[in-house]
Amino acid sequence: QVQLVESGGGLVQPGGSLRLSCAASGIIFSIYNMGWYRQAPGKQRELVADITSGGNTNYVDSVKGRFTISRDNAKNTVYLTMNSLKAEDTAVYYCKADRLIWTYWGQGTQVTVSS
Repeated sequence: QVQLVESGGGLVQPGGSLRLSCAASGIIFSIYNMGWYRQAPGKQRELVADITSGGNTNYVDSVKGRFTISRDNAKNTVYLTMNSLKAEDTAVYYCKADRLIWTYWGQGTQVTVSS
């Protein structure tokens, strides 16, 4: 059974930092492309950042220079380090694993940026 479990969300003040983690089980983690998505209230889910099995990364323009995606294949975990957080980063953040025809999602973790 495949599981993606996100953690690390919470309430943070504008300008603050958080690190999200997504621990995967039930898949050969190293061969999967991994991504972080977010969904704000009333908006569609959007890609934030992704990282290929080979380590290539991609970011949405609004987070470039502030967020960093990384992976630790030995721990079957992907991270999203978020700095200089803004109110507009408030959303539920989801982890996704995909390879060929297989796609799996985590349950999400809430990130709220507010003073």
